[in-house]
Amino acid sequence: MNSTLTFRHGIHPEEYKELSEHCRVERMPFVEEYILPLAQHLGAPSKPLVQKGNKVKRGQKIAAANGFVSVALHSPVDGTVTGISLAENPNGQMVQSIIIKADPFSTQQLTPSIPKSYEEMNVKEFIASVQDAGIVGLGGAAFPAHVKFSIPEGKTCRYIMLNGCECEPFLTSDHRTMVEYPDDVMDGIRILQHFLKAEKIFIGIEANKPDAINILHEKAKNSGLPVEVIPLKVKYPQGAEKMMINAIIAKEVPSGKLPLDIEALVTNISSIAAISQWFRKGQPLIERIVTVTGTAVKRPANILVPFGTPMRDVVELCGGITSEAARILLGGPMMGMVQKSLDIPVVKGTSGILILTSDEVKDLSQYTCIRCGRCLEACPMYLNPSLLGMLAKKGLWEEMETNHILDCFECGCCSYVCPSGIPLVQSFRVGKSIIREHNAREKEKEKV
Repeated sequence: MNSTLTFRHGIHPEEYKELSEHCRVERMPFVEEYILPLAQHLGAPSKPLVQKGNKVKRGQKIAAANGFVSVALHSPVDGTVTGISLAENPNGQMVQSIIIKADPFSTQQLTPSIPKSYEEMNVKEFIASVQDAGIVGLGGAAFPAHVKFSIPEGKTCRYIMLNGCECEPFLTSDHRTMVEYPDDVMDGIRILQHFLKAEKIFIGIEANKPDAINILHEKAKNSGLPVEVIPLKVKYPQGAEKMMINAIIAKEVPSGKLPLDIEALVTNISSIAAISQWFRKGQPLIERIVTVTGTAVKRPANILVPFGTPMRDVVELCGGITSEAARILLGGPMMGMVQKSLDIPVVKGTSGILILTSDEVKDLSQYTCIRCGRCLEACPMYLNPSLLGMLAKKGLWEEMETNHILDCFECGCCSYVCPSGIPLVQSFRVGKSIIREHNAREKEKEKV
C-alpha cells in the first residue's frame, strides 16, 4: 500500500517492525511488587489518597489529580500499600512513589466504578471524568488527555486527527491496538465526537500497516461518523502532530502556536481506546501495551503490562536478553531514553522497551562540523541545526531562542544524519532548559 501524503524533510531509518508487528498482545501475569511514581505524566504529580498498610483493589483510585494539568492514579492490582517513598523514575529522577505488595490471590477482574453515561454529561463533566480516569497521551509524552480536550473559549475544533502512525522504528504497540481493539478505537471516537463535534475526523496511519488501515477503514465506513482513514507515507517523524496536520490538511501550525490555533486537535490512537474502556467498562488507565523488542531480546512481543511492573519482569517474560545486549532504551531509537538498568517500573509513557546490540549502537566519536547541510535537509521544522549547535557550544542561549530553538521537538533527525556524530539534540535540550528557566525567572520578576 503506497501513499504520497506526507510533510517535507524528515528521514526514513530502517523500520525493524517485522520483529514484533505480528505478535498478538499477551497479558503480563501479576508480579510481587509494584512501584507507582506519582509523577508519571506531564504536569503536577498526583496527590496520594492512601497510606502505608492500606488494602487496595485493582482499579481503585490511590492518588488524586493535584491541579488542572495533572491526573489521578489507580492501583493496577489487589494488594497492600507497603510504603510511599522515593524511587527511581524512568527519566532518571527520584520521585515519590506508592509501593504496593500484590495479593497473591489477586485476579485480573476489576471492581469497576462505571461513570454515568457520557450522553448525560456536559463537557465540563466529561473533562473531569477523563482526568479522574488518569488518561494521558500514550504516544510517549504522557500529556494529560483532558487538557488537550479542553477547548478554550473562542477556539473551535474543526478537525480531529488520530495518530496511528507509530513512525518510530521497532515500536508496534499502537499498531496492535488498531488491529486487535478496533471497536474500542471507534467507540472512543464516538464519545469524543459527542463533545467536540468536529467537522471531520482523520485517522492517520503509515502505509506500512495495511492490516490496521483496512480494519479501521471498514469500521469507519459503517460507523455513521465523519471518519476517514488516511494512509500516510512511511517517514519519520510522521507521527509528530505538526507533521501529521501538514500531511493531511496541508496547513502549518505557526511558530509558538498550537494545533487548535488552526482548528485542529491531534491525539494518540491508544488514548482514544482508553476512553472507551473507561466509559464502557469502568476501567481507568491502569495498564498499557508495551512493545518489548530489539535484536538483543530473545522473544520480541507486545505485552499488556500493569503500571508499576518492574521492566526486568517484563523482559524475563520475553525470554530475557541475549549475551550481545549493549543498550536499553525506553521508547524508540529516535526519541527514547537510555536506561542504565531494567530495575525501574513501566509507567504511562512507556511505549516500548528496546534492547540493542553493540553492533547497532552508533559510535559516539565526534568530529568537526563540515557544513554539509544534511541536518537542514532533515529538520522537519525548517530550523538550522548546524547553526544552533554552534550557538549551544558557545553558550549563546539568547541567540538560540532568536533562531527558534523552542520550536524544536527533539525528533533527532539532525543527529541521525550528521556525518560528524555531533550530539545536536542533546545540546538543544540543555539550551531549551536554560532558556525556559531564564524566561520563568523574568516572569517572576515582572510579578514582583
